[in-house]
Amino acid sequence: MHLLVVADPIESFKIYKDSTFAMMREAQRRGHRLSVCEPKDLAWQSGQSVIGYVRDIVLTGEQENWFEAQQQAPDERPQPLKDFDAVLMRKDPPFDSEYFYATHLLEQAEREGAQVFNRPRALRDHPEKLAIMEFSHFIAPTLVTRDAADIRRFHAEHRDIILKPLDGMGGAGIFRVRDDGLNLGAITETLNRHGAQTVMVQRFLPAIAQGDKRVLVIGGQPVPFCLARIPQGGEVRGNLAAGGVGVAQALTARDRDIAQAIGPVLAERGLLLVGLDVIGDCVTEINVTSPTCFQEIADQTGFDVASMYLDALERALA
Repeated sequence: MHLLVVADPIESFKIYKDSTFAMMREAQRRGHRLSVCEPKDLAWQSGQSVIGYVRDIVLTGEQENWFEAQQQAPDERPQPLKDFDAVLMRKDPPFDSEYFYATHLLEQAEREGAQVFNRPRALRDHPEKLAIMEFSHFIAPTLVTRDAADIRRFHAEHRDIILKPLDGMGGAGIFRVRDDGLNLGAITETLNRHGAQTVMVQRFLPAIAQGDKRVLVIGGQPVPFCLARIPQGGEVRGNLAAGGVGVAQALTARDRDIAQAIGPVLAERGLLLVGLDVIGDCVTEINVTSPTCFQEIADQTGFDVASMYLDALERALA
């Protein structure tokens, strides 16, 4: 099987923790061939197939020079995406206009016969923060609005709230406003840009002290362990990028109920891999672009998440 991985520059990977690297390592272990490109390397000329200017790579097993590539810029090899057995879209957020355009190119490649995971349309249809609103019985009280007066009313009702931008990642731009409402106006103006940008507001969940859990769902089935990202030093954010500490732990009964309810629905829509963020009993985000934590879970528990992912991928291609 020949896999194309569409991702950020692989030279930027931190391979000791990168989930895309873990996928590629397991794929090569199984005898599959690997090629890589970036979204900027996708192209579509009228009357022709969508192509990628790709590099064919082999993983070396070393820590420093961890891959060997047959091609280097500007000599990447053009190949129609439909000629690969599978295309893995693993570009990290932000989900900006260029990401959006890449999903359209990938969707055209699908029409030509390519098999893309996660499916491009599903990526567009499930914005990672907004997607939770479909599953309201699993989330905390949540408001999505541009209107400052709506935000003030929500705060008056719930007293302790979290505000965040819809396009943030890694905990960027997340604010907590407590009962006293200190700086609510200034925070709202910063996030909604005086009414020009939509904001998500949620009731604060004290269970964040026990961690913001990443629950991975592969092919509609939950990975039996999650990674609880625990805030440090007075932070309200558990994100690893914001200094949180990751602790792997077995799923609780509630985690499993959430995953088994949401996972099959999303899998049916073409989302082979999903990362549910769970605080306490509530889902706070549904990650679909490039869910992570494979290696952290594997290192701490011995459960091979990448192997489960490749099993699901191979079944999807059978």
